[in-house]
Amino acid sequence: MDGVIRVVLADDHAMMREGVRHVLAATPGFQVVGEAASGREAVEVAARMQPDVVVLDISMPEGSGLDVLEELRRRAPAARVLVLSVHDDTEYVLQSVRAGAAGYLRKDTTPDSLRHAVREIAAGNGWFSPEVARHLTAAIRDDTDGAAPATPAEAALLTARERDVLVRVARGLTNKETGAELGISTRTVETHRDNLMRKLGIRTVAGLTRFALEAGLIQG
Repeated sequence: MDGVIRVVLADDHAMMREGVRHVLAATPGFQVVGEAASGREAVEVAARMQPDVVVLDISMPEGSGLDVLEELRRRAPAARVLVLSVHDDTEYVLQSVRAGAAGYLRKDTTPDSLRHAVREIAAGNGWFSPEVARHLTAAIRDDTDGAAPATPAEAALLTARERDVLVRVARGLTNKETGAELGISTRTVETHRDNLMRKLGIRTVAGLTRFALEAGLIQG
C-alpha cells in the first residue's frame, strides 16, 4: 500500500496502547490517528477518523470487540480490523472472523509480526498468526465435508475475479459489501459465488473459507 497507514488503537489498557503505538512509530509508514479505551469509544473514534486499520482488543468495557466489529462495518466501512487479543481459542477466532475481522494476532506477537500484519491488512489481505490460523483451519475443517486440503494449483484454476470474491467471502463480507469493494453488482457477486462452489465442489461458506486459507489466498 502506498503512503502512510492510518491506524486507530482500541484497548482498555493504556500500557498496551502505548506499546503498540511505540512499535508502529518505530518504523516509517504508520500513523496512529486515534486511541480508544472502550468499545463505544472505539466506534466513535473510528467513525470520526476513518482510519485504514483498527487494531482492536475484543475484551473491553462498553461493548465487546465483537460488538465493535459489527458497528465498524457500518460506521467506518473502509477500515479493516486486526484483532489483537490474549485469547486465541477457536470460538473467539471464529466469532471475530465471522463478525468481519481481517486478521487476528495474539498479544504476545513480535513487533515485526505486528507491523507486518498491519501492512497486510491495510493492503487488503488477511493475516493470522500461525497458531491462530491452525485453530481457524481446524474449526472450518470440522464444519465441512472432509474434502482434501486445497492447493495453490487449485486456486490457479480460478479467474482473477473469482479469487477476488473468494477472499472477501473468507473475510466474512456480505454479497453487498463484496460488490461495493469490487465495484460490481450484488447479483454478479452471487453468480461468482455460485461458480466458485460449483467449480470447487464446495457447498458452504465455511468450506470456501477453508479453501482460501489452505490455498494461501488468506495468509497465516
